[in-house]
Amino acid sequence: MAWQPEQEPLRQLSGCLRDSLSGHNKAAQKQAEIMLAQAKSSPDINNYLTYLFSSSQAPPGLSYTPEEYHAVRSAAAVMLKNNIRTGYKTIPQDSLTLVRSSVPLALQDKNPLIRSYAGNVITEIVSRGGILGWPQLLPELLALIGNDSGAVTPEAQEGAMAALAKVCEDNKKILDKEYGGQRPLAFIIPKLISFTTNEKPKIRSLALGSINVFIPQKPQALLVSLDALLNCLFQLANDPSSDVRRQVCRAFVQIVEIRPDKILPHIEGLVEYMIAQQRKIEDEELACDAAEFWLTVGEHGELWKSLAPYLHKIIPVLLESMVYSEEDIAMLEGGLNDADEEDRAEDIKPKFAKSKSARTLTNGDEEDGADQNGNYQKLNGMEDELSDGEIEEFDDDDDANPEDRWNLRKCSAAALDVFASDFKAPVFETILPYLMTNLKHEEWPYREAAVLALGAVAEGCIDVVTPHLPELVPYLISLLNDSEPLVRQITCWTLGRYSSWGASLNSPALRAQYFEPMMEGILTKMLDQNKRVQEAGASAFAHLEEKAGASITPYCEPIIRQFVQCFEKYKDRNMFILYDCVQTLAEHVGHGLAQPQLIDLLMPALIHRWHKVSDQSRELFPLLECLSYVASALAESFAPFAQPVFARCIQIIHQNLEEYLASVHNPILDSPDKDFLVTSLDLLSAIIQALEEKQSTELVSGSQPRLFELLQFCIEDPENDVRQSSYALLGDCAKYVFPELKPFLGTLLPLLIQQLDLDAILDEQIETGFSVINNACWSAGEIAIQYGKGMEPYVPQLLERYLAILGNPEVPKSVLENAAIALGRLGLENSDIMAPHLSTFSEPFLKCINSVDYTLEKATAFKGFCLAILRNPQAMEKDLARFFTAVSRYKLEEAFKTPLTADLQQIFQHTINLYKSLVPDFGVFISNQISGPDANNLRTIYNL
Repeated sequence: MAWQPEQEPLRQLSGCLRDSLSGHNKAAQKQAEIMLAQAKSSPDINNYLTYLFSSSQAPPGLSYTPEEYHAVRSAAAVMLKNNIRTGYKTIPQDSLTLVRSSVPLALQDKNPLIRSYAGNVITEIVSRGGILGWPQLLPELLALIGNDSGAVTPEAQEGAMAALAKVCEDNKKILDKEYGGQRPLAFIIPKLISFTTNEKPKIRSLALGSINVFIPQKPQALLVSLDALLNCLFQLANDPSSDVRRQVCRAFVQIVEIRPDKILPHIEGLVEYMIAQQRKIEDEELACDAAEFWLTVGEHGELWKSLAPYLHKIIPVLLESMVYSEEDIAMLEGGLNDADEEDRAEDIKPKFAKSKSARTLTNGDEEDGADQNGNYQKLNGMEDELSDGEIEEFDDDDDANPEDRWNLRKCSAAALDVFASDFKAPVFETILPYLMTNLKHEEWPYREAAVLALGAVAEGCIDVVTPHLPELVPYLISLLNDSEPLVRQITCWTLGRYSSWGASLNSPALRAQYFEPMMEGILTKMLDQNKRVQEAGASAFAHLEEKAGASITPYCEPIIRQFVQCFEKYKDRNMFILYDCVQTLAEHVGHGLAQPQLIDLLMPALIHRWHKVSDQSRELFPLLECLSYVASALAESFAPFAQPVFARCIQIIHQNLEEYLASVHNPILDSPDKDFLVTSLDLLSAIIQALEEKQSTELVSGSQPRLFELLQFCIEDPENDVRQSSYALLGDCAKYVFPELKPFLGTLLPLLIQQLDLDAILDEQIETGFSVINNACWSAGEIAIQYGKGMEPYVPQLLERYLAILGNPEVPKSVLENAAIALGRLGLENSDIMAPHLSTFSEPFLKCINSVDYTLEKATAFKGFCLAILRNPQAMEKDLARFFTAVSRYKLEEAFKTPLTADLQQIFQHTINLYKSLVPDFGVFISNQISGPDANNLRTIYNL
């Protein structure tokens, strides 16, 4: 017999569900939440939730108003979805059967929110249980949308289409897998294409939106239907629904990425189409999706050239779109002199720690993580993660500040920037008449847009703009005093974009005429009366510091005086960018900052902030990060400030680890923010590197709790960022305070070896996973140098791990280089254990070490490698040519600078002499094995 609810539990549960959404009665709401948490453990809970959610009328015996019963159903759907998400495997089979048979009924509900909730529950079941867990679902949904029976209501068609769209979005990969020789997408894609002709605009736009979800993955089912899809896009291009046209624009943008050859024949028509859609400014989302087309084509390696004949048509539209809309002006105009007002909590952007500690490239370069679009800030995956039904009621994003979101204006500016990089001079020539007219326009929105355009072309058109800069820069500096804050704000940004020109002026007269006023102008705006102008000034100044590099050193005193005033005046939000200014100065001026008068200005301001910020504040992240750079720049001059800073970092790490362990044992407690760990570990690294050995040793030995006991927990943390910073600190401790580290290596080295397992990297975290392995290799190499013979018990396992890394084609170059260095260094004191395995690692070692610059790291690795060769020269038979080529090209300057590798040339000589005695006709052998110039080098340097 079918399951039936009991009256009393149904009444209690529905009451709790209603109260859980009661915003007015907080006590009832809290009580309801406790009761619902307890109800979760009842075996029938999901049956009751399903029954309430799928019953369109209140069941007999429950007396609720329609509004109250809607709240009951909504809360039941959310709880059901969450139960499926967190405990799918524990739900009894008969409960799941009931859910699967009942929830689709809610797709036919008259209320669109209830239909949306049904879609959320359905997609959750598919995500957890897979396609085969509910094989009849997709055919049922497709039949409902297509109205196969002829009796499906319009609501049910829309509900089923919305549910299918969610299933597609959340299950892209599993829909393209084979089940019994068939892929679900093979029949879903043609159906979706046919649904784009449905008479209902909502179904047309959802069907096309679902197709758009799959385009980037390039599934076979879509590629074979691509021509049909293109025909359908041309049919829908002038659809009366702007939602449909938005999806048309998105589809063309995505096809550019996967099959540009399909776009090229239609480029002229597409240019006209996108221009027409972008001009529909009454629908900004549509206009913005059209503008994305220019951005995507402009960034495409080949396709950008096809736009050349149409620049004169496209660029005017981009310029029109860069003027603030009337709505934006109403919201932003005449921004207040609000510098003295406190920030609201929601104004303060969360700042996520970026780990400075990646020992990324062994050549000392840092990988550039700069925003591809300059400063236009589009985040990837900007679609909201939350399911529709759960957010629609509370979505008040319409009031968001237009400056804080990706919009038509920013997208157009970014496209102009990309065009400037693609086409150079023709872009500037096209915008020059516009600039002449608008830079001095009486109405500020036009002045502002012209300054934005000038900034957007800064990088791509610098050569053609340069002759105009002696005239333009003084005018821009004058605009820093414009009465409209938005003009002052954009002028800061544009001047920042041209700061590389100012910084490159090499005569004192020119610097005094242009660079110094530019620097002074931006610095002054850091103390503007408007907070957003302050922020733009600080951001532009950080950019200027980067471009000017060490040449900014003579100006440090006035710069720091201004920073100190900013520390006194800034509210919380702008403090974040101020730290960035300080750390960028420290990074580029380096030890030039370590002058007593500069330290006496800067450090009291930082220490005052240090005392003010609590251990729980997110402001601690940028502050700790900033102090890391300052400590590195001041080196031993940081000594007077080191002890309290070091002790607090230890305390923060200890507290965070304790909170984390507590949350593991008690699910009710929140897990702490791991950024506190990352930034504290990085600052400890910076301090240990900066100070003299004696003081670093005192700090480490005196730490309470003991640093290396905490580090052991950090090295085992589940978060990649935490482990990445932990291994950076471990390597620094090996370099600078080895006697303190040594007693803990028996515990730490087995954990490090475990970390070097490539199989442990999760696919979805591959990039950060490699960064952890990179730092683990680097720290293992530093330990090998210091520990010497103590590494003996670990050599076989390390060798096995390094070989797996060096032999894997997926591993990034920097990781290969660090692994090769670490492997070579093992031979310094353990060549006897390495030598029998030489034939297995000689080729991968020589290949991977080849790209490393001739640094001390390379010298130590090569010395260890040669010591292994000397113990087993026959093992090198197949790799001798590679080895002699490397030796002949080796630049020894760095090796001579340190006692550890000062004898590298003699070891090379000794190795060559050994082969001279082993290989008959060695001279002939060399001539046959390696190139002429390399053989000549070898003969000259090593007296062959």
